[in-house]
Amino acid sequence: MGYVFWKAGLCRLNPDEALGTMVGDPQRDRLVLGKTKTQLRDKFGVLLTPEESSAYLRGCYEASSWKGKDVRFVRESLWMVVFNHHKATELVLMKGC
Repeated sequence: MGYVFWKAGLCRLNPDEALGTMVGDPQRDRLVLGKTKTQLRDKFGVLLTPEESSAYLRGCYEASSWKGKDVRFVRESLWMVVFNHHKATELVLMKGC
């Protein structure tokens, strides 16, 4: 229930817990798509460039079709956000790459 209330902006939730719960949320894209980097930082905290992320995530990014695009990883999670014209256009779970 905490996650549902957090999504609605009614309560606070540890961002790492929210990111883990997002995996099973079929409407998770609504939390991210159309948002700016500033809005996503306000919701999740840290956004990392591929260079700032772990070697694993950096390798996934380098081997992906998103290489060269404006992307950020949400905290230390497997979630990558693709930006176009300063707005999030895609949310990608970089798992098993």
